[in-house]
Amino acid sequence: MQSVEYKPGDLVIYTVSKQSPHPGPRARSIHPSESGEDYAYVVDKFWIVVELLADGQLILATRKGKRRTVAAADPLLKKAGWWQRLRHRRRFPAKELLGEQ
Repeated sequence: MQSVEYKPGDLVIYTVSKQSPHPGPRARSIHPSESGEDYAYVVDKFWIVVELLADGQLILATRKGKRRTVAAADPLLKKAGWWQRLRHRRRFPAKELLGEQ
C-alpha cells in the first residue's frame, strides 16, 4: 500500500465511528444495535494538517481550533480531493489556524 505524504496546510477528511440513540444528518452507514436502542454510524470530519511530527504522527486542527493527533498511516485519514475541497469548502478549517500554536 502506498503511503500518503502530508504537509502543513493539507486539507484532510477523517472518518469517525460513533454510537448514539439519534444519528445526526451527516451520519452514514447507520446500523441499529441488537437491542435497538442505539445506532452505530460514521461521520466525516474535515480538518487541516498543522504539523508533522518525527514519529509519523500528524497534528490536525478542527474548524473550531481544537488540536487532534493522528497517525499519518491511519486508514481512516485521507487527503481531500479537489471535488471534496470544493463541495465541503465551508466545513474545512481556515488556513489562519496554521499560525496559531
